[in-house]
Amino acid sequence: MTHRPLRPAAAAATLLALTLAGCAADDDGATATTSVDTTTTDDAATSAEALDAFPVTVDTPTGEVTIQERPERIVSLSPSATEILFAIGAGDQVVAVDEFSTYPETAPTTDLSGFDPNVEAVAAYEPDLVVIATDGNDLVASLEALDIPVVLDDAPTDVGSGYDGMAALGLATGHADEAAGAVEGMRAAMDDALAAAPQDEELRVYHELDETFFSASSHSFIGSVYEQMGVVNIADEADTDATGYPQLTEESVVEADPQVIVISDQASYTAEDVAARPGWSQVSAVKNGNIVVVDADVSSRWGPRLPQLVAVLAEALSSAAVPAGR
Repeated sequence: MTHRPLRPAAAAATLLALTLAGCAADDDGATATTSVDTTTTDDAATSAEALDAFPVTVDTPTGEVTIQERPERIVSLSPSATEILFAIGAGDQVVAVDEFSTYPETAPTTDLSGFDPNVEAVAAYEPDLVVIATDGNDLVASLEALDIPVVLDDAPTDVGSGYDGMAALGLATGHADEAAGAVEGMRAAMDDALAAAPQDEELRVYHELDETFFSASSHSFIGSVYEQMGVVNIADEADTDATGYPQLTEESVVEADPQVIVISDQASYTAEDVAARPGWSQVSAVKNGNIVVVDADVSSRWGPRLPQLVAVLAEALSSAAVPAGR
């Protein structure tokens, strides 16, 4: 069988283009470089046929993974990947997902763990592709020993790398063309949501992850969204190691005086609890009622619902940009 490895190119090409490039081996063994652009309407059928040909080789953080045939029994141990798989048309191929993959509702949620995976439990579903977020318990090596390909879909550090991950899953599942369409749709929705943001370079935002003041800096994917909105992320100064998730002190948050505070709807406390913290009454976000509660799943996972979150944040930022009393 002719081996035609295909790899997703960087997503920084254009806002409306997603190109997947690769190498094709001729019958005589010679190698030729090919490139297919999935955004040309007239060539859509040709693009889909070329990109969805198997076997394919996908670049992942753990190395190249070759998938011999279109997978029909996919196990996803990543809530983010689960959402993407269904969004790109691969939902019918998914036979099991981990315990936290609760969206969409049609996803076959099980008690499989993505954090503490059990190779025997995963293998029991007889998968021909497993998608994971982290390589817990050396799952990759264990599954590869069983000739089960594994694609590591780790958390992106910015929006662009998230689009690349979607392209890789489209390639791995035989839905490259649908993935390109999903990316194009997300780009357009993100552009619309970002356009509604005030682009106020002096507007200060604090995205709180828990009650111990861990936050999301610009080195995280959600932080990169704030960066695109052109606002000041107060967590950036504390993220000297560029981890994406620095721990701030309560004193530093109050001193930074954020005009918007963002918390999760799954936090063990409410916006009212934040406002009632000793010493926080003079924080601008508290004084002006700009404490925003967002969907925990959407705000913590890369996926097709991200534009919905951006729209909510843009509205909150626009409200905070208008001086109180106007």
